[in-house]
Amino acid sequence: MRKKVAFICVHNSCRSQIAEALGKKLAPDVFESYSAGTETKPQINQDAVRLMKQVHGIDMEETQYSKLLSDIPPVDVVITMGCNVQCPFLPCFYREDWGLDDPTGQSDEVFLHVIETILQKVLELKQFLINS
Repeated sequence: MRKKVAFICVHNSCRSQIAEALGKKLAPDVFESYSAGTETKPQINQDAVRLMKQVHGIDMEETQYSKLLSDIPPVDVVITMGCNVQCPFLPCFYREDWGLDDPTGQSDEVFLHVIETILQKVLELKQFLINS
C-alpha cells in the first residue's frame, strides 16, 4: 500500500507545489503526493510554473492548486519545506524538514537550484520509503 506524503509550507504556492509535482512524476508507485499550507495564494508561483514546464515538462497549473491543510486526506509522512516561521502541524508517522529557502522573487538560477534540490530529496524520500 502506497504511503500518503504531504509537502507543507505556509502559502502552498511554490516549494511545496514543486515537491508535489515531482513526487507525482518520480514516485507514484511508492507514495501519493499532496501539498498544502496554512494559507493559500490565488495561483501557484508563476516562475515555478514556468520553470517546471521548461525543465520537467510538468504543467502544475493543470493538475494542482493552492490548498489548505484541511483540504488533503490524512497522511503518513509530512515534509515541511523550511518555513522560517512556525511550520504548520499535521499528524503523521514520520516528519522531516527540508530547510529550503523560498526562491520567490529571485533569479531563475536560484529557482532551478531549489527545483533540483527538491528533486534529489524526493528521490531520497522514495528510497527511504521503499526501504522502511
